Amino acid sequence: MKKIVVIGAGPAGITAAYELLKDQDQYEIVILEASDKVGGISRTVRHGQNRIDIGGHRFFSKDDRVMEWWRGILDYQGAPSKDDLILGRESRLVEGGPDPEKTDEVFLIRHRVSRIYYNGKFFDYPISMKPQTFINMGFLTSMKAGFSYLGSCLHKLPETSLENFYINRFGKKLYSMFFEGYTEKLWGRHPRVISADWGAQRVKGLSIWALVKNVFGKLIPKKNRQVETSLIEEFYYPKHGPGQLWEKALSVAQEKGAKVVFGAKVSGIDLDENGRITTVHCEDGTSYEADEVISSMPLKDLLEAFKASNGVKGQDETSAEVNSKVPEEALKIAEGLPYRDFVTVGLLVDRLALKNQTNIKTLGNIVPDCWIYVQDTSVKLGRIQIFNNWSPYMLADPEHSVWIGLEYFCDEGDDFWNMTDEDCIAMATAELRKIGVIDDNAKILETCREKVQKAYPAYFDTYSDIDKLITYLNGIDNLCCVGRNGQHRYNNMDHSMVTAFVAADVIRGTGKKEDLWAVNTEKSYHEEKEKK
Repeated sequence: MKKIVVIGAGPAGITAAYELLKDQDQYEIVILEASDKVGGISRTVRHGQNRIDIGGHRFFSKDDRVMEWWRGILDYQGAPSKDDLILGRESRLVEGGPDPEKTDEVFLIRHRVSRIYYNGKFFDYPISMKPQTFINMGFLTSMKAGFSYLGSCLHKLPETSLENFYINRFGKKLYSMFFEGYTEKLWGRHPRVISADWGAQRVKGLSIWALVKNVFGKLIPKKNRQVETSLIEEFYYPKHGPGQLWEKALSVAQEKGAKVVFGAKVSGIDLDENGRITTVHCEDGTSYEADEVISSMPLKDLLEAFKASNGVKGQDETSAEVNSKVPEEALKIAEGLPYRDFVTVGLLVDRLALKNQTNIKTLGNIVPDCWIYVQDTSVKLGRIQIFNNWSPYMLADPEHSVWIGLEYFCDEGDDFWNMTDEDCIAMATAELRKIGVIDDNAKILETCREKVQKAYPAYFDTYSDIDKLITYLNGIDNLCCVGRNGQHRYNNMDHSMVTAFVAADVIRGTGKKEDLWAVNTEKSYHEEKEKK
């Protein structure tokens, strides 16, 4: 049997193991997970009776194979969820599907509401062409935005930066209002010094023209309509958050024979004289022989593991000699790849100061948003999740309390990252009050903080030379790099899964390694999906 070492128990690693174990008699699989949690940044974290979704994860994909895979783990709801029952709210149900009031193993079908909070007013996210948008902006600002957009149509800037990428699609005024400040919060750098590659990958096809098409497209019958992935109005969501799905998928993989080792941080990887991986070493002194390796660990750490194997105890002389020949250029590129880290502050409050001025019914009549993007540059806060609206089962009492996640972007080791929990929570609470999300009379019932390292692979510094690093990695015959950090690409969860599908095909001998790096690079990937 082939020995497969999978590094990382996130979506990519779990999917790869699950796929290979369809051929149970051919592979012996061990999954090495550095932490004690399942799901990577798609995990769900429990705090008492409440749950936090790290980063927020909508289950929707253009790729039908991904959608079918998810549904093979959890089926779509066939009866109303708790909030729909209480409110008498109608929702789409699937005939024969499970009842979320009777079982936990179920996908809820949720309505997508994400808005921008700017100058104390709500704007659709992405920006829409609805009358309310222009009312909120005011006549003068709307005119400036319109003429600015027309100017961008007549005079295209060279797309040498993320700033120019956005201006070309939205005009300078809308860019300054809704993209400039938030982008700098996210990446810690001004958009003018960030590669346009990030925009090309994350908002493919999204522009003023796309928004106009989407407005008029709603006049077309649904069966004939196509919409931007970023504009999808409905998504699936596990009853207890994304981690629930990955925990279930991993348990199925274990039943099929996968071995999972938690706390197994990879510290060294041996290569033989042909440049193939032979052994993976962990910090705790354990080692695992490998015929094939599927790695979702950050590229920076992967190359460091090659380099570190020069000094692994018990390594033979040949391996040490080969590892010492890892190209210096590849090591420098990997070492210089940048990341942004992430902190979520969880606050359970009795109420919000924000008023629900939509026609969407919600428990406690709270605003219906899943995410609220905070464009106000006077606060560090980037985004707010309202877990009640993702799933009422994410908290103990969704009728009388609101469970929110305050999302901050930072760098590991900076002043914000190093704050004590108490100081960080106090700062987050003060920022919420400053921008009017809660008032002074709101009761804080429960708090927590979660840190996530290397949440966002960034597209600057040595990223411009990443193709050279990819060429080197592709030359390691029995290595497949998958997932967001495994490819240093800002992939969504479904893209990470597709890289795992390709890796499984490569190991079976039915796929090409080059296809691993083609996932989420084609221009049309994010753009359209037929709405069924």
